[in-house]
Amino acid sequence: MFIDALFSGVTLGGMYALVAMGLTLQYGVSRIMNLAYGEFLVAAAFCAYLLLTGLRITPLWGLLLIVPVAFVLNWLVYRFLLTPLVKRTRTRAALEVDSILATFGLLFIVQGVMQVTFGGNYYSYSYLNEPVRILDSVLALNRLLALGFAAVFGIGFYLLLTRTRLGTAIRAVAVDPVAARLVAIDVRRASALAFAAGGALAAGGGVLVSMFLTFNANMGVIFTMKALIVIIMGGVGNVLGALVAGLLLGLAESFIATYVDPGLTIAMTYGVFLLVLLVRPTGLFGRAAR
Repeated sequence: MFIDALFSGVTLGGMYALVAMGLTLQYGVSRIMNLAYGEFLVAAAFCAYLLLTGLRITPLWGLLLIVPVAFVLNWLVYRFLLTPLVKRTRTRAALEVDSILATFGLLFIVQGVMQVTFGGNYYSYSYLNEPVRILDSVLALNRLLALGFAAVFGIGFYLLLTRTRLGTAIRAVAVDPVAARLVAIDVRRASALAFAAGGALAAGGGVLVSMFLTFNANMGVIFTMKALIVIIMGGVGNVLGALVAGLLLGLAESFIATYVDPGLTIAMTYGVFLLVLLVRPTGLFGRAAR
């Protein structure tokens, strides 16, 4: 039971971390609190479903199509919907408030399109659901693949942010956009790229989640709330914090479901969240404002 709970928790935590990384990137750099984030994730899950059932394109191959399309789509959302907000607001605090209102409306647009197209039914598909035995624990192959791809995405984006010139520019904008302008960094371009990259991560997470979970058009808010909890626990804007907090939350939920009661997983989620905030109000890797 311990091994089952451990592997289940790592898989779940890896999904949480991947989903939260995208929202961390969007909010930490562009200061856009994207309430429609979960809807784009669910939309990617539906795209994976359609590609498999309609065109016989597997989800893993579908990533090569869905992730780039999501990147372009999120860039267009930032360019034509959010850029006017960025231009007219004078402070980052005001931008956060305006972005909440704008993306709240976008949430209902995306959700409405999915409801008209797919209705309120739950969807799922069977893909690589074969059992795999690891250390006397039986796991589904699709969950292991989802965890592996989530790790590749997560580590890849972390290295991109910490080991490349573009990543350094994006992190500089997240820390202080005014100072970033003084060293010739195009703040709006960096913010647009970060927002688009965050949307691409959300799409990748949606495809991977669809491989082993059922989903419907109304589930986006659940993923958005989980991502918000993870980024606050890890420290707002901290990618490494999102990774650690996601794994911690997934393990806590898995062990509670295995050894206590599955009905207490939500209570455990908010319990761990409150405990972290009591001990570290700025999150596990956050820094106090000066």
